[in-house]
Amino acid sequence: MGFLMPKLPAMPAIPEPQALPEPPKYDDKDRADATAAKQAKMRAARTGRSSTILTSAKGLEDDETTTKKTLLGG
Repeated sequence: MGFLMPKLPAMPAIPEPQALPEPPKYDDKDRADATAAKQAKMRAARTGRSSTILTSAKGLEDDETTTKKTLLGG
């Protein structure tokens, strides 16, 4: 009954693996410059909002006394 189950073709030859390229160095100057620029950008973004806050945990910092007369005996 060989005509119902044909023979499988031969497997192709496996190619030889190629050598991997040299990985980049971790401590190179370009990487250090990119990291320093990223940290400077994050530091600038972090300090930008603190100058707009005009109050502290104790409340307003200036001693401005503004009172408004009310109709209820004031």
